[in-house]
Amino acid sequence: MPALRVFAVLAVTQLVSWGAVGLLPVLASGIAEALELPLATVFFGATAMFVAMGVTASLAGRAFQRFGARRVMAAGAVQTAAGLALLALAMTGPVYFAAWIVIGIAGAMLLTTAAYIYLSDHAGDRARGMIGMLMLATALAGSLFWPVTAFLDHLLGWRATTFAFAVLMLVLVAPLILIGLPEARRQRVSAETFPRADIRRTATFRLIVTVVALNSFVTFGFEAIGIELFQALGTGTAGAVAAASLLGLFKVGGRLVDLAGGRRWDAMTTALIAGAMMPLGLASLWLGGAAWGALAALLILFGIGSGAFAVARATMPLVFYRKDDYAAAMSAIALPLNLASAAAPPALAALLTRAGPAAVLAGLAGLAAAAFLLLLRLDGIRRRDAAEHPA
Repeated sequence: MPALRVFAVLAVTQLVSWGAVGLLPVLASGIAEALELPLATVFFGATAMFVAMGVTASLAGRAFQRFGARRVMAAGAVQTAAGLALLALAMTGPVYFAAWIVIGIAGAMLLTTAAYIYLSDHAGDRARGMIGMLMLATALAGSLFWPVTAFLDHLLGWRATTFAFAVLMLVLVAPLILIGLPEARRQRVSAETFPRADIRRTATFRLIVTVVALNSFVTFGFEAIGIELFQALGTGTAGAVAAASLLGLFKVGGRLVDLAGGRRWDAMTTALIAGAMMPLGLASLWLGGAAWGALAALLILFGIGSGAFAVARATMPLVFYRKDDYAAAMSAIALPLNLASAAAPPALAALLTRAGPAAVLAGLAGLAAAAFLLLLRLDGIRRRDAAEHPA
């Protein structure tokens, strides 16, 4: 089967899947009102999803080895549909969180990592380039689905909107994976798949983990509460959805910039440039509020910076470790990355409701600036190592 068809199927199914499970930024207020829950509590649904994804990741990995990624991904799509249907029917807090746990377990079987595993099995040496292009496609999920979600919510309400996404997962995503993807050869699990203690104990690795965790908290947290944040700054609902959607498009632009310059500089250089842009963009919105100039600065600096850093985050360990150690390093990074992503939405939603948008932006800008300072320290380590061990 041509690689283009495989990529197209994965791009469509990942984009739709992330769009379907990424509905909280648009529907959170309506859900909070219907279930009589605080807004911060509603955002804990995303926390439950990411925690469930992290806890069940190893079990999903075993399923990939036993049954193949294609079948596991299709099963994950069906389970995602079940979780979204349960969410649409939720009348109480416990049922609401149970739905997100179901969606999280399904996410370990379907979202992002599963697609990368499939490409690794199917494409071999071409997998790295295809993974980079798939990141570009999935970055559009919010930009494409948030306006659609807002329109459906206005037309049908949040319950019917959520149920419509459940049907989409069941009648489009699951069959497309089963019919559109060929069986991929299965690779045996190697000891190198798991994190080695000597990697995790180094100061360099601890710095990388801290930078990645801080960046994940800032980027995913802003994405999760972005619409609510823009509204709190004074933009209307339509303007808030438009601004959040445009931010997603600028993130795609950042990933394109990284891909365009990938052969001329390494991931650490990309990370430094992106890491400097992000706090500047957040500070612009913090100081300028909802003024168009401040919004434009956020879109350009934070949008492009966060998009470029997303690519750098996946390849930065290659700057410091051998390729044979890459899988071990990424395995160890995955847990703090998921925990930071899980903690960000409820923490920022609580801060937004209690202290307002200025406090949220000041906090995010401070965390992004701290990440940039740690990147400078990492760059110093790289330069020192290059001086001590010239090629």
